[in-house]
Parts: sequence; C-alpha cells; structure tokens
Amino acid sequence: MADRFVIFGVPIDKVTMKKAVDIVENFLLEDRLHIVATPNAEIVMMAQNDDEYKEILNKTDLNVPDGSGVIFASKIYKEELPERVAGFDLMMELIKIASLKHYKIYLLGAKADVVKGAYLNLKSRYQGIDIVGFHDGYFSEIDEEEIINDINEKKTDLLFVALGAPKQEKWIYKNRNKLNAKVAIGVGGSFDVIAGKVTRAPEIYRKLGLEWFYRLMKEPWRYKRMMALPRFAMKVLFSKKSV
Repeated sequence: MADRFVIFGVPIDKVTMKKAVDIVENFLLEDRLHIVATPNAEIVMMAQNDDEYKEILNKTDLNVPDGSGVIFASKIYKEELPERVAGFDLMMELIKIASLKHYKIYLLGAKADVVKGAYLNLKSRYQGIDIVGFHDGYFSEIDEEEIINDINEKKTDLLFVALGAPKQEKWIYKNRNKLNAKVAIGVGGSFDVIAGKVTRAPEIYRKLGLEWFYRLMKEPWRYKRMMALPRFAMKVLFSKKSV
C-alpha cells in the first residue's frame, strides 16, 4: 500500500470500508498469505514499547484505521484518514461476502465456548457460509502444528485470529510461512460479540468516537488499558509526526 499515514512509526492505510473490502477481495485471488491488522490508538501505543510488534505492523499487507484516536491524529497532522474502518465491521463485511462467494473461513481464538458460540451463530445467520473449522485460543506450542495443519488441510481462505493484540499479529507473522490461508486478520474480541457474550457499544457511541467510553462503563476493570487513549492524544498534540 503506497498511501499510508504513519503515526509514531505505525503505518495506517488511507482506506474506506469499501476500499478495504475490495483490497481483501483481491488478496483472496492471490495464492499467498496476506496479513491484515487493525491499528487503533491502543495498538499504536503498544508498539511504542515493543519493537517487534512495530516491525510486524510495518510488514503487513493492509492496516485499517480502527479507532477514533487514529482518525483524530490524522486530522491533527493534516493527513486525514477518510473514515474509521473498525476491525469488527470489516470482519462482518468479509463474512457476508464469503457466504455469497463460498470462501472458506476458519475461526481461531477466544475461549472454547466463545469460539463455538460464534461458529454456531454465524452458521445460523448466514446461509451458505462455509466455516471449515474452529479452535479456541488456549493451545500450547505442541498443539500449534496440529492447528496449522488443520487450517491448511481445510484449504482456508479467510483466517480470523482472536488472540488479542499483540499476540494475534505476532502469531500470524511467526507462522506466515507455514499458513496456506489467503488472508489472516487479527480480530481481538470479535468472537465474544458474535457469540453474544459481550454487547457492542450502541451506534451513537460509535459515531461519536466514544466506543471506548462505553466499554469502560461496562468493564471498569479495563481502566489501565484505557489509559493508553489519553496518553496517545497527548503524544499526538505535543509531538512531531514520526515517520
């Protein structure tokens, strides 16, 4: 991707949802693994203290702007990202397309009951969806080879990995030469939402860029992680652009 906004060493592609979906559809036509990441303010801040993670985010095929914080930063630097492309919404758009075009989907991550619940809900919601396999995220390195073989043997097109950041991106990148899927995307807590274990913020919160606030109200124990958001905003306002 040539047109990227780089914030504190993390590149983010200047794409709309439609453009992101089109790009991933083109990825699905190529016979190699493509890595998609969904950087938000929290992920950008994680990368400031994790050189390995930052390097991985610089080697992905597509980074969509997931979060109002990165949109805010792009406006401050007068290099505006066109719109927020939430990872959850991108995943759901791709699932709709996959159900119509019969792309093979594999779900990896979350707790066993969560990933199974996500599988069952998606199967009931989308006629024609082809979820070829699923596995929870609680596996050892000994199990890893078996999981990768399962993903490959089932000719997976779309691999959704819900291990949380940065673990999910690191796992995908570490196994990039072993995975035969066409596209792998880290999707954080998306399976919990699909399985009905977690309620997503109402649309008004999302439109106002306050999804983080809704999550904090629902899960106050997350406050330490949420502190990354004001730190990011202050860094944006008082730092020069990092390239």
